[in-house]
Amino acid sequence: MKATTLDVKKCLEIERTCSLHNLRKASRAVTQLYDDAFRPLRLHSTQLTLLVALLGAGETPITPLARALAMDRTTLARNLRPLERQGLVEIASGEDQRTRMVRLTAKGRQTVAQALPLWEQAQKQVIEHLGQERWHRLLEDLSRLVSMVNTR
Repeated sequence: MKATTLDVKKCLEIERTCSLHNLRKASRAVTQLYDDAFRPLRLHSTQLTLLVALLGAGETPITPLARALAMDRTTLARNLRPLERQGLVEIASGEDQRTRMVRLTAKGRQTVAQALPLWEQAQKQVIEHLGQERWHRLLEDLSRLVSMVNTR
């Protein structure tokens, strides 16, 4: 392997302009805001995302749910396990033993109901900070990025 020199200027440019770096940095910051909001429920923002997706999907196989959430199946299954242990979701075999079905439990629905006012407070902070117009543009831009990756 050929030795190369480290281009510090290029690295600093990457830190400043890289889509991945800046999206992940923003994601970590916003995740912290929502995690702080859901702390009284002992719930992580990523877990509420899964519960809300299940609320909309009803009982569903894991694979289509993973696709809808832009996650791989293994990661989704791993993230569902703590929710299953807490009694918020149920995972069972489908008609075909290879298919795993997941659904929200009554306790899961109750948890989502308790999280909604906390979510509204955190969401309000984000929108007020960005302003309605910028927030709508951000949602559109993020949706376009997801579409770009999903159509590759």
